[in-house]
Amino acid sequence: MDNNKDILKCDCTTIHQDIVDSVRSNMPSEENLYDIAELFKVFGDTTRIKIICALFEAEMCVCDIANLLNMTQSAISHQLRVLKQARLVKYRRDGKIVYYSLDDEHIKHIFNLGLAHINEE
Repeated sequence: MDNNKDILKCDCTTIHQDIVDSVRSNMPSEENLYDIAELFKVFGDTTRIKIICALFEAEMCVCDIANLLNMTQSAISHQLRVLKQARLVKYRRDGKIVYYSLDDEHIKHIFNLGLAHINEE
């Protein structure tokens, strides 16, 4: 299929300035848009998505997550560090064990919206 036929475009160059101005005034700041893009990049890795799914079900330590996903503890620790920096997971220490959990309910909501979107027909 020809990609030029997939996207329809105007046959003119009219600018609807009132619409452009209205949309511009309601756009989030550049900094917020950058931060949102960075957040979605974190969701762009299958291993991190698997970790998030696991943490929906239970608080887990690195050893348990590594066993569940059949990966090394080092690989899981690296991904948890990324998730923690993005404020998607938090941890608590219990003696020698560090347990990870989702930072808040927003993460589950974001994930579920994405899942609902890809399951649409």
